[in-house]
Amino acid sequence: MPRPSGTPVTEHAYISHLSKDKKLQKIIKGPLDAQEKRRNFPLRLIAAIMSQQLSTKVADVIYARFLALYDNKEPTPQQVAATDPAVLRAIGLSNAKVSYVHNVANFVIAEKLTDARLHKMDDEAVIVCLTQIKGVGRWTVEMLLMFHLHREDVFSIDDLGIQQAMARLYKLDNSDKRAFREKMKTISAKWAPYRTHACRYLWQWKDQ
Repeated sequence: MPRPSGTPVTEHAYISHLSKDKKLQKIIKGPLDAQEKRRNFPLRLIAAIMSQQLSTKVADVIYARFLALYDNKEPTPQQVAATDPAVLRAIGLSNAKVSYVHNVANFVIAEKLTDARLHKMDDEAVIVCLTQIKGVGRWTVEMLLMFHLHREDVFSIDDLGIQQAMARLYKLDNSDKRAFREKMKTISAKWAPYRTHACRYLWQWKDQ
């Protein structure tokens, strides 16, 4: 059946679903920005490791220095694995981060992991697979699932921004961590299968 003229090609099903939550509805101001399709997932993990515990500004500077090592082109895992630790330390990475960056590159090479292979795995399988790498935690993989693999139903319960936004929006007491997490889980369960979109709205709202 032909689509009526004037009907948008993309139907934002997540908006009507998430708007059933009256508190969340208050912060939904139209569709979210579309995300660009990106490849080279090992590099996204490496960038996430580099940015840990740094301001965005400092992280951007270090990442730019990192790319400069490879003529400002995205390096392959093989190129990263072959880079001398002293060279990585010289761009401002700590010993631990240098080790983690090499861990990612070596794991991807050893396991013959590709973007295509990750796309075929479900969310939990991707988390189980990549958190085997020393230096890669669950939160880092959740960000990869959301922003690189474009999975729609990821809820990052350990993200500080999400915790702060939900405490404020839903007036939750976060003094008892266990009870707070249970409340977050209960609320977020109603957002499935669009929990990634809900998280993006919460981050957006908090940053405003």
